[in-house]
Amino acid sequence: MTPPRTLLIACGALAREVKAVVAANGLPFDIECLPAILHNRPDRIPEAVRARIAVGRRTHDRILVLYGDCGTGGALDAVLAEEGVERIEGPHCYAFYAGEATFDALMKEEIGSFFLTDYLARHFDRLVWRGLGLDRHPELLPEIFGHYTRAVHLVQQDDPAVRAKAAAAAERLRLPLVTRETGLAGLSRFLAA
Repeated sequence: MTPPRTLLIACGALAREVKAVVAANGLPFDIECLPAILHNRPDRIPEAVRARIAVGRRTHDRILVLYGDCGTGGALDAVLAEEGVERIEGPHCYAFYAGEATFDALMKEEIGSFFLTDYLARHFDRLVWRGLGLDRHPELLPEIFGHYTRAVHLVQQDDPAVRAKAAAAAERLRLPLVTRETGLAGLSRFLAA
């Protein structure tokens, strides 16, 4: 008998971490990552996930989704309820990397926190600096980031190059940097279950 095939539909911003967890735990999952750029248009995430579910149903017995709500305002959860597909808990990747209790504590500690995952630290220039036009209009920095009081790097994998990028990002934003080791336990727990 052929074992059931499981498809993980993940946000492209989680690709490296999801692949690391699957490989480290020897999980027999297939991974499909949707483009991380969907975060710039979160209204498009639910239908992109729905379309991938439809394709995945032809080849897989089970489908799991590794997305937070990611700004969809509950629309992603509505699609997943209609499709009968489970997703990792949490409103965004910051909460499931740090754990919801730790994330809530970080926000209570300082509500003006700007969070950097390893992915966002690695791609800060493209996604944030150029993505928000700060390379062309640096005068917008206070308008966009003026309400933040610190940057918090949630470290998934210990990589000195990524830590340096997070520090450089915080410096460009003129924010002090706080580092919290999160690892990949949140993803591991979800996938193991």
